[in-house]
Amino acid sequence: MPPNHTYHGYACGQAYYFIRLFLEGKNLGRVFSNDSGVITERNPDSVRGVDVAYFSYERLPAGELARKGYYDVIPDLAIEVRSPSDRWRSVLEKVTEYLGAGVTVVVVFDPPTSSAFVYRADQEPQTFGPDDTLRLPDVLPGFELVVRRVFE
Repeated sequence: MPPNHTYHGYACGQAYYFIRLFLEGKNLGRVFSNDSGVITERNPDSVRGVDVAYFSYERLPAGELARKGYYDVIPDLAIEVRSPSDRWRSVLEKVTEYLGAGVTVVVVFDPPTSSAFVYRADQEPQTFGPDDTLRLPDVLPGFELVVRRVFE
């Protein structure tokens, strides 16, 4: 696959930054970026490169991280930034795969509309416009982000 467009990296970096900033000094967990591999299925194995992932210390305990391979742990939160080449069908397939693997919340940021779409298993998706405040109390209690900040 060719690399994503430059703006995609910017929006991913923004999402990572705001979560990392929120986590500072809270001892809640870790945030990963740069298409970190997440095993979503076994036998045969399926690995997805998530744009941004948050792992609570309950799922991925604090301490030194393995420097090789994929972790056999599912993140609490998976964030995808929709690329210009992404079709919604393929994005929703990825969302379904993450939720099926046990991810609690999946957020898709959509640059063309400056919106966020939030998915949870067995719930209707939520849509957040550019001026709406995104809150994720089930995975990041107290976290708040005005959606447009990811795209500025």
